[in-house]
Amino acid sequence: MKKILLLTAFLAIAGCSSDDDTEYQNLPIDYQVPSNFPPLVYDLSRNPLTEKGFELGKKIFYDGRLSSDGTISCGFCHIQSDAFTHHGHTFSHGVNDASGTRNAPPVQNMAYQSQFFWDGASDHIEMLSMAPISSEIEMNGNIIDIINMMKNDAKYKQLYQQAFPNAPIDAEHLLKALGQFMTVLTSSNSRFDKYRRGETGGALTVAELAGYSLFNAKCATCHATDLFTDNTFRNNGLTINPQINDVGRYRVTQIPQDKFKFKVPSLRNIEKTAPYMHDGRFFTLEAVLNHYQSGVGNTENLDPILNTNGTLGIALTTEEKAKIIAFLKTLTDEEFLTNPKFSEF
Repeated sequence: MKKILLLTAFLAIAGCSSDDDTEYQNLPIDYQVPSNFPPLVYDLSRNPLTEKGFELGKKIFYDGRLSSDGTISCGFCHIQSDAFTHHGHTFSHGVNDASGTRNAPPVQNMAYQSQFFWDGASDHIEMLSMAPISSEIEMNGNIIDIINMMKNDAKYKQLYQQAFPNAPIDAEHLLKALGQFMTVLTSSNSRFDKYRRGETGGALTVAELAGYSLFNAKCATCHATDLFTDNTFRNNGLTINPQINDVGRYRVTQIPQDKFKFKVPSLRNIEKTAPYMHDGRFFTLEAVLNHYQSGVGNTENLDPILNTNGTLGIALTTEEKAKIIAFLKTLTDEEFLTNPKFSEF
């Protein structure tokens, strides 16, 4: 099988320590699609991946100065060890300890998606960061102030010149750098991936294989391909929280048929990303499967696959749920969760 290389080695680059910003090598990153993945959605030719673009994007991702109080970075709510989610928080909190109304989704395999956030409010990897940066309850950042800060920061000045020679320090290139960093955040080396590619370390137990078979029979319609999402928006029968009254996709489209529909999340690293659902109402995988077994409500725009001739939900025994959970835990990608190239320090 083709060996999967997500990054070329981050080589030591001669001359990078020089004060002369022109003395460096900005090597391209050789990004290859894992052989068990569907094709990329993101057009890399529009924003070619480079080592310095990635480095700049990582610096921006972890910089609290993007927020109005100087403390809330992108990485504050998207923590690497938790698959870049805010593990344990039903709703993430931002500046002045303000709380949102949705659970922070993971940042992984973003270049294989065409719409982002639970309601699909952004349709481009380079634009999605503007939403949390400008949100009053997340980062409350002012893009003009952010750009001025970067123009007066020696390290930013150096990195922008190296990543985007002769281009200005502006919002466009800030977003391009974040897009490069998020593109490289690819999770594709779980035990399941190695099983699928026939690689060393990919052995699955009898229970895990049984869970995989059950998953394909009962869950894979929505959690499709080896990305474990079909990237659609669906209503999975959750009761409506009247205090929040989140209408989901309808907020973006204003189409009545989209009320209470939310994006089907990927299940990669699902063991690490609790709590679950758009509103973080379930704290265990057992609770999630219990919902599909017996908690699905006949709510407005309920997905038809969860209503079989008036019978709601998915038939699951206790033993079947245990096997599915055993399988889901094979999707944990420790290499992704611990890769120092993705970490703040």
